[in-house]
Amino acid sequence: MISGNRMHLDSILSYASAGCLLSLHHSEKPEHEEVCEFRPYTCPCPGASCKWQGSLEAVMPHLMHAHKSITTLQGEDIVFLATDINLPGAVDWVMMQSCFGHHFMLVLEKQEKYEGHQQFFAIVLLIGTRKQAENFAYRLELNGNRRRLTWEATPRSIHDGVAAAIMNSDCLVFDTSIAHLFADNGNLGINVTISMC
Repeated sequence: MISGNRMHLDSILSYASAGCLLSLHHSEKPEHEEVCEFRPYTCPCPGASCKWQGSLEAVMPHLMHAHKSITTLQGEDIVFLATDINLPGAVDWVMMQSCFGHHFMLVLEKQEKYEGHQQFFAIVLLIGTRKQAENFAYRLELNGNRRRLTWEATPRSIHDGVAAAIMNSDCLVFDTSIAHLFADNGNLGINVTISMC
């Protein structure tokens, strides 16, 4: 009797209290819990050592309280200005864009891939679920002297995060020489357009 109850308890998922209604065999639990929409959201700020976790509804209040330096711009078309792109080492620039009743996190990350070779990764994340993200598209555009570099994609949910997008090359990727073609005095302006699908 006790062992039968234990097997039943094993099949209840960790995020049932948050709303997950699935009941799975204990061997299927870890795989599902890794992608479950009801698992707690972690702080989406890249590079920050913030260990915060909470519900989706608590993400924006957390960002506004704990990460006050993040600027939020309103509208479907904005310019994301990354200043001092020549700073040495790994650097993250983060900004929020608010439109269509949602918040989007814009991230430009600079990484040193190997000795002296740096790459930039630009991505848009929705402060929302993967299903909600599918309703939007974004366009990133660098404009310079008779040059244009454009990337269009579906935003990722903050559940997926920046690292997953970079690992899958699902973002705008360019190196330092490209960045300098579009930069103005070490500042890089990226036109960001969000649209509904």
